[in-house]
Amino acid sequence: MASGESTSMITLLTLLLLLGMAMLDRVASQNYGDALSKCILFFEGQRSGKLPPNQRMNWRKDSALRDGFDIGMNLVGGYYDAGDNVKFNFPMAFSTTMLAWSVIEFGQFMGSDLQYALDSIRWGTDYLLEATKFPGKVTAAVGDPNADHNCWQRPEDMDTPRPSYVVNQTHPGSEVSAETAAALAASSLVFESADKKYSIVLVNRAKQVFDFADMFRGNYKDSVGQGVCPFYCDYDGYVDELIWGAAWLFKVTNEQKYWDYLQRNIPRLPKKVTTLVDGQLQASASFAEFGWDAKYAGINVLVSGLVMNSNNSNPYVLQAGKFVCTLLPESPSKSVSYSPGGLLFKPGGSNMQHATSLSFLLVVYAQYLKKHNGAVPCGNVNAEPSRLEQIAKGQVDYILGKNPLSMSYMVGFGQKFPQRIHHRAASLPSIGNHPEHIKCKDGTPYFQTKNPNPNLLTGAIVGGPDEKDQFPDNRMNAPQSEPTTYINAPFVGVLAYFKAFPNPQAI
Repeated sequence: MASGESTSMITLLTLLLLLGMAMLDRVASQNYGDALSKCILFFEGQRSGKLPPNQRMNWRKDSALRDGFDIGMNLVGGYYDAGDNVKFNFPMAFSTTMLAWSVIEFGQFMGSDLQYALDSIRWGTDYLLEATKFPGKVTAAVGDPNADHNCWQRPEDMDTPRPSYVVNQTHPGSEVSAETAAALAASSLVFESADKKYSIVLVNRAKQVFDFADMFRGNYKDSVGQGVCPFYCDYDGYVDELIWGAAWLFKVTNEQKYWDYLQRNIPRLPKKVTTLVDGQLQASASFAEFGWDAKYAGINVLVSGLVMNSNNSNPYVLQAGKFVCTLLPESPSKSVSYSPGGLLFKPGGSNMQHATSLSFLLVVYAQYLKKHNGAVPCGNVNAEPSRLEQIAKGQVDYILGKNPLSMSYMVGFGQKFPQRIHHRAASLPSIGNHPEHIKCKDGTPYFQTKNPNPNLLTGAIVGGPDEKDQFPDNRMNAPQSEPTTYINAPFVGVLAYFKAFPNPQAI
């Protein structure tokens, strides 16, 4: 072959390769976009209260329309946290914070799904505004959790007690109050351009609720434990939530007093965090934790984005880097484990919450690093921003079906996904198909059956497989088969990013 022909052939092959890569990118982007749409749609299936005319998950109907009436409040609305019919405000507020942070960072990549994301945030904040309507009081939960968990019943049929659990000045709850303040503050940024008046209402209420959380300090498990424990006890204390709330208020307002609060209180964060694992309390390094009950890594990542490469970068950037190093498989200070198929694991149930929330922090921190031409030193390993994104993308792809079972762990995404999720509304016949009331125990056969759920809770991400990548798809196995709002909320941001940038590239 002549040299000219050889050059032409190489050029043609190069063009075909680039074209093939572009097509793969487009397919990947479409897949992530489809997953994003479904991830947001899930929140419509978790809605409590009077459903709006534009409700898309229409097998769900109105429920819990008298919430709060027992204490003279209107607490109708908000979200059920998982597969039950209780409204736990602590994880609900965290989910709202994470939805808002997802939009703040990656809303520009959401396209037509942005409005649905805003709707999902507003459904949470409208309720949280009602829950904080009276100064000196914050609603912590609605619904008797033990009575609720004793029934397998549609939310539309609930006849279990719906007491309202409220923290106040004599019975404080700093963690639920400060997380509520964080949710309101973060959401105020989201609505700053779309609805300025609403944004102002949110940030003003956030300030008020934060002041209450800080002034009247105490653990909410000591005040309303019967309504929130053991389901959402916060065993590591409330200092992290107070600092988290202050960090969001500083980001939103840029007021010096919130920065001073951060600097004054960050040394008071405990070095160890206590969590409940299989009924036992376990301690771990606090800087590596992030979720509904521990805000440490989130604080450091959030604040690092504001102070990176400045005189105020310590301890935030240092601690955020240490956190990143715990996740990298090649890092000498890795503290998480990975399944043979590549899923990140931390101790305790509902593992997918760790995979989604920690992936979110990795992607967000990667953007902050890029902005400042930074990287993370992990001993003899130097992690570039693209490496952080690759780790996160590995988790996303695993969740969406690239795993040993070829199982998508998002309901309704892909050809194979969980059919028997631990979720009352999804597993019982819909009101449309079975308008007759289903009593507390009459739903038990639907819980116990091996038949697939009759209703598709599209977008729900379940607790996930075990550490050997096995998933029984068993409704009675709640840690593996139950979806939660705080699994999905951070995944919204992650999916939006990879929809726009499906293949992380080195800078």
